[in-house]
Amino acid sequence: MSQKLKLIFSGGGTGGHIFPAVAIAREFQKRNEGVDILFVGALGKMEMEKVPAEGFKIIGLPVEGLLRSFSLKNFKIIFKAIDSYFKAKRIIREFNPTAVIGTGGFASLPITVAATRLGLPVFAWEGNGFAGLTNKLLKKSAKRIFCGFDGMDEQFPYKNWVHSGNPIRQEILEKANKKEAAQHFSLNPDKSIVFVTGGSLGARSINEAVQASLKTWTDNGIQIIWQTGKNFQPTQIPDGVWNSAFLKEMHLAYSCADLVISRSGATSVSEIMAVGIPAIFVPSPNVTDDHQTKNALKATQHGGAILIKDNELKEKLTHQVVDLLTRNDELQNMRSQLLKHSKPRATQEIVNQILKDLNHESVL
Repeated sequence: MSQKLKLIFSGGGTGGHIFPAVAIAREFQKRNEGVDILFVGALGKMEMEKVPAEGFKIIGLPVEGLLRSFSLKNFKIIFKAIDSYFKAKRIIREFNPTAVIGTGGFASLPITVAATRLGLPVFAWEGNGFAGLTNKLLKKSAKRIFCGFDGMDEQFPYKNWVHSGNPIRQEILEKANKKEAAQHFSLNPDKSIVFVTGGSLGARSINEAVQASLKTWTDNGIQIIWQTGKNFQPTQIPDGVWNSAFLKEMHLAYSCADLVISRSGATSVSEIMAVGIPAIFVPSPNVTDDHQTKNALKATQHGGAILIKDNELKEKLTHQVVDLLTRNDELQNMRSQLLKHSKPRATQEIVNQILKDLNHESVL
């Protein structure tokens, strides 16, 4: 009989750090009925709301991310980091975990560093094609680093990383019937459908380029599912365009789309690869270390997607979409390449490896 598993998860600031942690935690619950799970996050950040909503307990630390430019506020942030580190050590001693799992972001730094200092096994997940600061600091001490994309030897030179892929929500993988999915959006499944998404906040440059392209696209028989985000209000919506600020039924959009236009956050790229939909990625120019470009290149280097720079959208997007949707052979090749290089079982593989490294049961 194996000892009861007790796991601390930490990662936050954005959904890209939180939801992969939740997916991994749920997989552990599925494998080990009695597993005891605690989340540790940053006070005032979205994980303090999202994690309890998913049914998990969370403790907040006063940690904040360092400002990239020189600021006197960084001195206060450093003191908060030190305070968070000692609070993290107390949490570890009281909870007595089997291991700590960090999914990136500044929220995970105090607890993962404290765990390594206390001699506990620490596992890290890096979803992007370029390592974040927290995971760079763990590159030597982590027992295992799970990477969303291949080719991370330069980032993690100590050979403790594996290409696991990024955790993907199960409902995304369970594609619906194309006809039924198209009907959900009042669209014709026999015509081309383009799915445009910029995330919950939207992407203004993408939205503006789409607005300028709509007439040309619809004149060419192209239909659109357009998630604008809450900060953009379209001025004109022609027939054949479904539009909303938010889209809960992402799996339905993926199920009927022939092409996706999207930012290239790690989760978005991994989802699109896993469902095998040709994509035009538009990396955000406003992220640290330009990691969205590096994410997009992981899909484009195999021929599964096209990258358009943010500042070239208005010039290229309209005709790129029309041209691509007329080349069926190329679209089919893109689908094949995406599926070939995707990792739809990433969550299971991550849990398998952790259980194996811990010499625990329930490896599937």
